[in-house]
This record gives sequence, structure tokens and C-alpha cells, in this order.
Amino acid sequence: MVTFLPTRPGRLAEVPSFVRGIGGAESNVACGLAASGHSAKWVSRVGADGFGEHLVAAIASYGVDTSAVQRDAHRPTGIYFRTAGERATGSRGEDAGEDAAAGRAEVVYYRAGSAASAMSPPTMPYKDLWSGRILHLSGITAALSADCLALLRELTTRTAGRPLVSFDVNYRVNLWSDAEGPRVLLGLARGADIVFVGEDEAEAAWGMRG
Repeated sequence: MVTFLPTRPGRLAEVPSFVRGIGGAESNVACGLAASGHSAKWVSRVGADGFGEHLVAAIASYGVDTSAVQRDAHRPTGIYFRTAGERATGSRGEDAGEDAAAGRAEVVYYRAGSAASAMSPPTMPYKDLWSGRILHLSGITAALSADCLALLRELTTRTAGRPLVSFDVNYRVNLWSDAEGPRVLLGLARGADIVFVGEDEAEAAWGMRG
């Protein structure tokens, strides 16, 4: 998705302008791997719009293979805005004000109905998803839609021939419409071979402390 970062510190209500960048847990990993000399492919969906065009070109500039990225003529590319500050687990409403007061970043997502939210088992071919030695997934994708969750559940099912599955929990409260997020993420993590989770996420989602 496309990220808009503030040109100066402050609350979202006060920041006058933003700078466009690229974001997304999986694409960030792919860019980092490619920049380090590894082979990486990003498999996703973007809108057939200027934001999607920018996103694919920017990620490809790192050396990432973007040939499997699909363009959706009916859904937009996802975007989000954030302020400067420490990472927030993702709040909204009254909690967003608490994030700002505590010096944590305010984050606002506009991903409902996006091209990426239409990812599903029928739309994402396994010849691309299983083309590498490691398949990296994110819990953020699971929160986008029922179709995305169905895809991640299928990809984290232990099946003969699948690549090594890496799963970044990425718990963001404001992406989940109910309290089922922690339970869903735990189920996905149990199907992965490698799991990444921050101490703050583990405490927020499952009450676990290191």
C-alpha cells in the first residue's frame, strides 16, 4: 500500500502535508531482502491507478520481482496515513487520542475494499505463491477481508510440497472489526514454520509477557 508520512511532527489533525512513500509488511520484507542481494518476489494486488503504478515501480526499483502483481480495475490501491512517533499497535477513536498523548504514532488505514482485500484462494495462483523457498505472510493481510483470511488459512495449512512458511503476526487492533483477531492470528501462527512477533504485540494480543 501507499504510505503518507508527515512533513513535520504533530497530530494528524494538525499536520499540514504528507510525503508519499511505500508501505506494507510483506513488500518491506521483499525490498529489504532484494537490497541485501537475495532473490525476492512480491505477490499481491493493486488498483489500476496511479498509486498502484507508483507502488509497483518503487518496489521493483529495489530489485524485487513484481511480475505476479495483479491490477484490479474496480478496486483502489490501499493507502494509510501516520504521524511521527513510536509504533502503535493500531488504535482508533478515543484510543487514537491516547496514542498521540503517549507519543505513539497515530495510524489511519484506508484499506477496506482495496484491491489487496480481494485476494482469495481462487485469485492468487500457487505457481507464484509457491515459487520460492520461503513464503512470507503477514497477519495484516488476514484482517483485510474474509477472502484474505481464507487465503492465509489455506497457505498456513501444512500441505505436502509447500515452501517454508514465515509468518509475521503484525497485530493491529484497528484492522480487526471484532475481538476475534488474537484468536485468528494464533491459529495462523500455529500453521507456520517461522513466527515473528514483538513483545508489545504478544502482550496486546495474548496477554503474554517476556
